[in-house]
Amino acid sequence: MRETISFNQGWLFRLGDDNLPESPKKDAMYLGAKTERMLRGSASANFGARRETMFENWNYVELPHDFIISQRPEQQYNNTLGYFKYDNGWYRKSFKLDDSDRGRRISLYFEGVAAHATVYLNGCLMAHNFCGYTSFEVDITDMVKFGEDNKLAVYVNTTEQHEGWWYGGGGIYRNVWLCKSNLVSVDRNGAYVHPEKRGEYWHIPVDLTLRCADAACHSVTVKAEIYDKDQLAAETTTGDVTIAAKDKANLSLGCDIREPKLWDCDNPNLYRAVVHVYENGTEIDTYETRFGFRTIRFDANHGFFLNDKPVKINGVCCHEDYGLEGKAVSDSVKRLRLERLREMGANGYRTAHYPHSEATFNYCDELGFLVMAETRWFESTKEGLEQLEMLIKTHRNNPSVIMWSLGNEEPYHSTDMGKRIFTTMREFVRKLDATRPITTAVSNNPFAAPVNEVADIIGVNYNYDSIDKLHQKYPDKPIFISECCAVGTTRGWYHDDAPKRGYINAYDHGMGNGFNAMSRESVCRFCMEREWLAGQYQWAGIEHRGETEWPRLCSQSGALDLFLQRKDAFYQNKSHWSSKPMVHILPHWNHPDRIGEPIKVWAYTNCDEVALLLNGEEVGRTKVEKYGHAEFFVNYVPGKLEAIGYIDGGHSAYDCVETTGEAVGLELELQNNMLPTVGDDAVYNCYVIDAKGRRIPDASAFVSFDVDGPATIVGTGSDISDHTPVPTLDRKMRAGIIAVCVKLRGHGEVRLWARADGLKSASAKLSL
Repeated sequence: MRETISFNQGWLFRLGDDNLPESPKKDAMYLGAKTERMLRGSASANFGARRETMFENWNYVELPHDFIISQRPEQQYNNTLGYFKYDNGWYRKSFKLDDSDRGRRISLYFEGVAAHATVYLNGCLMAHNFCGYTSFEVDITDMVKFGEDNKLAVYVNTTEQHEGWWYGGGGIYRNVWLCKSNLVSVDRNGAYVHPEKRGEYWHIPVDLTLRCADAACHSVTVKAEIYDKDQLAAETTTGDVTIAAKDKANLSLGCDIREPKLWDCDNPNLYRAVVHVYENGTEIDTYETRFGFRTIRFDANHGFFLNDKPVKINGVCCHEDYGLEGKAVSDSVKRLRLERLREMGANGYRTAHYPHSEATFNYCDELGFLVMAETRWFESTKEGLEQLEMLIKTHRNNPSVIMWSLGNEEPYHSTDMGKRIFTTMREFVRKLDATRPITTAVSNNPFAAPVNEVADIIGVNYNYDSIDKLHQKYPDKPIFISECCAVGTTRGWYHDDAPKRGYINAYDHGMGNGFNAMSRESVCRFCMEREWLAGQYQWAGIEHRGETEWPRLCSQSGALDLFLQRKDAFYQNKSHWSSKPMVHILPHWNHPDRIGEPIKVWAYTNCDEVALLLNGEEVGRTKVEKYGHAEFFVNYVPGKLEAIGYIDGGHSAYDCVETTGEAVGLELELQNNMLPTVGDDAVYNCYVIDAKGRRIPDASAFVSFDVDGPATIVGTGSDISDHTPVPTLDRKMRAGIIAVCVKLRGHGEVRLWARADGLKSASAKLSL
């Protein structure tokens, strides 16, 4: 039967190339041109035969692993790539397979290696992969040894070509799996489940691809069962198929079901299809995939419909790095990121500008996001189409995916060549999945871009002045904003922009040039006031490393900062996108050097009126237009500033900021909503508190962190202009918060400590 085993442990890593001198002898050339071509160096099967060479410059690492992020940023290196020096590196791993595994198909599944990867087994070349964002499978059935050590090596090249204008990282930064199955089995991503609503019932086609890795043909019987969350919901008709030797075969099954629980943003109900393969009455394979029941429809005049109900897409674009982990983001942090975005009111997620991890797609299913799934390369080449095929086949069962995006801001969009490329890619996608519209994110003169003639739906990046014109030009084509609102703000910075510090004023404002000249508020109003506009994906949901200017290390357009702290923009989006009454005050109320001076006070709210009170006395009251904000000027005195939101005259929401006292201690708070387990990362926030336990919003303590138990501190972070390497245990706080990421490595009690001179220390326990 099928086994999928984590292959993340027990790796060795070495930075740098082998740089072996070329041999002058024929023997070396002759033997190096055979199957086992790597007779020397890091990929050779006899590497480490002498113990002293085994550990020279090599270190044990655990996957996922990013070997770039631990550096100190240096201004001499590329700003978009994070100011890091990019190097190449080698990974090695030894493993054994029991003799009982003979007669099975054995493969390795790499979810992602940045950037270019070459895989060797026992000195033999097994695979190349030339995109850091695509998963790939390596069939090692013919090359693996049984009952003795196998030497697996992966060469990672990050210097030959960079794939983007953002932090690229380096290494085996996603999971690796050892996969064992019968020689006859369901192929990887070989079950395509695409429910179709037919009147009062739903038909569930299950299209299967089966693989035969044997040298003889096989005849099998296949059955698929449909499960809801708790129990069997339906069973398909059983089908028979014969698979030729070393070949694949397709089989389509199907069944009907009445009144399934629908998947939507608020109730993301999921089902499972479990496929059973039998030969001569014996089950030889079981394959499982998740899916959901939902209908999607884009209308040129009325926007997007989910299950025949109009839904405005209030989405965000995101890269998939994290300030404390680089590219090697743990699954627990991927979930935390998405939970924060849903808390903000976002219902859409764009995988900018490449396929994100399988865990992220699965969490989008579970949390109710509307996903714009994007490929990395706008290419109709063999390589480009193979990468596109990976994206479609891997994620076509995810109900969260509502469209396929074939590229971003391509200069060729504005040419006939780009139209031809898109058309080839579009038709390729339709053969794999004809249930979703196909788009691309256009920024180069979108009104005249030929690619819009052949896109199913038109996606526009910025270029707000062209959107109404496009609607007039293409009255029958749905339109949405694929990227907008690149409004930079720095968490907790309420002064003028300070370029030498890398900080940008935290109040919402247009950036004064080109694509980001409009404020967040203006962009939201622009989108919401056009019923025909399907929605928006903001740039960005979360600050990402790179694409910046020194001394800052990251973009500032996120609603969450680089360390997943909520910015004022987070609450502003929430006021636009959430129906539950809320109000949020900015700035904080610690300004001892501004006694008697007027302070600009804003309130983000979805209420229609806001009253502002200082020390119990009303200092202002104002109506708030929809998608707007309340604005006051208040002469500063210490105390308590309160905002009360009213809807139709009734008290509906409340927020306050308060002048805090002297710092007396530290506080640690676990951020994960879902309790992490062994292998996960736990994320904590560290605060400075006063004698009343209030968190001091402008605290700047220097804090030292340590951990007891089976755990390691992965990184710490607070200031987006702090150049201290991420893994450092001692960190200067900015704006009242330091984030700490802890890798949980085993069972037992883990205790995180935070200490600072003159303050009471804090600790947090976690039992696994």
